[in-house]
Amino acid sequence: MIKLSLLDLVPVVEGGTVSEALSRAADLAVYAERLGYYRYWVAEHHGMAGIASAATSVVLAHAGGGTSSIRIGAGGIMLPNHAPLAIAEQFGTLDALFPGRVDLGLGRAPGSDQRVAQAMRRDLMTGAENFPRDIMELQSYFAGDGQTGFQATPGAGADPQLWILGSSLYGAQLAAAMGLPYAFASHFAPDMLDEALYIYRRDFRPSQHLRTPYAMAGFNVFAADSAKEAELIATSMMQSFVALRTGTPGRLKPPVLNYRQSLPMQAQAMLAQVFQCTSIGSREDVERDLTAFVRRTGVDEVMVSGMIHDAEARKRSLEIAMEAASAINLPQPE
Repeated sequence: MIKLSLLDLVPVVEGGTVSEALSRAADLAVYAERLGYYRYWVAEHHGMAGIASAATSVVLAHAGGGTSSIRIGAGGIMLPNHAPLAIAEQFGTLDALFPGRVDLGLGRAPGSDQRVAQAMRRDLMTGAENFPRDIMELQSYFAGDGQTGFQATPGAGADPQLWILGSSLYGAQLAAAMGLPYAFASHFAPDMLDEALYIYRRDFRPSQHLRTPYAMAGFNVFAADSAKEAELIATSMMQSFVALRTGTPGRLKPPVLNYRQSLPMQAQAMLAQVFQCTSIGSREDVERDLTAFVRRTGVDEVMVSGMIHDAEARKRSLEIAMEAASAINLPQPE
């Protein structure tokens, strides 16, 4: 069986509210746990009307309160936006609330633009350059080793699982050098996936955190009881990508019949590029596509993504994806 986890962007639907989005997120975490998903992650985005996960650690506390076994985590925290001490305190608190099941994925991208970075009182360029040093500072707070001159409380002694995230080769190189697990954002930036995984495995150095490479990759799933319905529910996220690329982002729109076919060829080509790591269809389609994806990449885990407007349709999609993954038996590497 392929190990599946879930990335939730906590979408705010058109006509809906942030409160409703957060309620849906908590409900989805409980449902994902019931289905057997291994992790529930949310991502840090700022200044986006359609995404309610900006205060990532708060959302995780909300989602974690109704669950008991699924790992909860950030996929990820954009560390250049924050002082490492603040993240140590936030995730130290989460680790105290939900011991043994907190993940902390760290990204170098800002998850925003220069205006938001300035509003957060952080230097965007300097923060990115200091990313490796900030990670080591964060590790020092969790270790409580005194190298920073004082103890983080909460934070010292906490043990969230640290991940390096990436959509280019930089994250792969850093994760390999630091001996940390690596997650690639192929659900929206698939072009460098294969090269990044190769570099990560080739250059991996064992550490006290991880003895052998461990890689995860994002994969969109829009599954339904028929291929026609699956194509329909996928159009909400298609609209979001088109809106983002044309500078008009907003809340998650309802699905539109034959939306992709109605677009100009340039927009269709953009969607084809972005959706390279995507399955749209029935259970049989998802089983076929997941099998091909894992055979191609050799990843240890797949992070399922995909914004769907209707809450029940999204639950059904997750259910079908787990059914498909449960039916897949791939040979173990020698």
